[in-house]
Amino acid sequence: MAKKKKFETEAVRTQTERTQFLEHSVPLYLTSSFVFEDAEDMRASFAEEKERNIYSRFSNPNCSEFVEKVCQMEGAEAGFAFATGMSAVFSTFAALLKSGDHIVSARSVFGSTHTIFTKIFPKWNITTSYGSVGNIDEWEALIQPNTKIIYAETPTNPGVDVIDLEKLNALAKKHNLLLVIDNCFATPYLQQPIKFGADISIHSGTKFMDGQGRVLGGIAVGRADLIKEIYVFSRNTGPALSPFNAWVLSKSLETLAVRMERHCQNALKLAEYLEQHKNVAWVKYPFLKSHTQYAIAKKQMSLGGGVVAFELKGGVKAGKMFLDALQMLSLSANLGDTRTIATHPASTTHSKLTEEERLAAGITPGLVRISAGLEHIDDIIADIEQALG
Repeated sequence: MAKKKKFETEAVRTQTERTQFLEHSVPLYLTSSFVFEDAEDMRASFAEEKERNIYSRFSNPNCSEFVEKVCQMEGAEAGFAFATGMSAVFSTFAALLKSGDHIVSARSVFGSTHTIFTKIFPKWNITTSYGSVGNIDEWEALIQPNTKIIYAETPTNPGVDVIDLEKLNALAKKHNLLLVIDNCFATPYLQQPIKFGADISIHSGTKFMDGQGRVLGGIAVGRADLIKEIYVFSRNTGPALSPFNAWVLSKSLETLAVRMERHCQNALKLAEYLEQHKNVAWVKYPFLKSHTQYAIAKKQMSLGGGVVAFELKGGVKAGKMFLDALQMLSLSANLGDTRTIATHPASTTHSKLTEEERLAAGITPGLVRISAGLEHIDDIIADIEQALG
């Protein structure tokens, strides 16, 4: 048996197929459909008696390569690629749930995910109960006879709390529930939820996977039987990733490891700097020893990630003044870019939540989220220092 290659090698050397031209880099397959050799070939393909590309709404060589790479990185059996990270989240739940089902979720989730749980799914009689990110032991009391899925982001968006994957897995297995994890902030390079028992791992490819703010994309990987259900749902509803974006994302994965090393290095140095600043009330970064879940982060992550959260003294007013004073950092709702990005979640990404909901999720008025880019750390800190002053 061939020895399994290292993460970085798999990312570079996975290539699903070559054409007769024997290209070194995978070509683009910008076609809406594929042809068949004859009527029997067409029949067998639609009957799924053979693996064939039929229509790019649900199968395309570029998408297949992207999925295969992420599956290898995560240790997953199968996957499906989506047009955006949110279509991956929505389609996963829509495929696996039915009317009357119930979700137990970490309270701290992305704003759009919260909207799906509280505004959209209730129309279909699917309900959600939120548990504290700080105490998984409390989640068991939230489980109902109709609970189907336990869901969490770790690290969380935007507060970079870390949730114990081993505890979540134990709880899910005890009650025969599915465990679905959003692994976007960590990426497969830093954390593999499936190795800790997760049934499905979800990513927004738009963030660190692309890493350069170019394309939208998402992916769900995990157990083959669950992915089959997600595939059937997505094949008929059309949220699939485009071949071009899949090609870009697959090429981006080739540099994921080296990029994440630099993102994490810069983020840690930035967090250590902010922790000493007089105008900063507190700092959260998974690999800071002051982080409440530091021990958990060290157990399940290889590095601390590229996102730092901190609270400015002075609340919303101070947060807005800080953003206005920045000269180099970008103001954007995105993250995971080569360029360092600053966001004030209370007035942007989580502004649709009520103040009570934001506070319950740990989003305080002066919270600022920094996605550390690939610039030199001295220049990142210099811009933040003058803005804090």
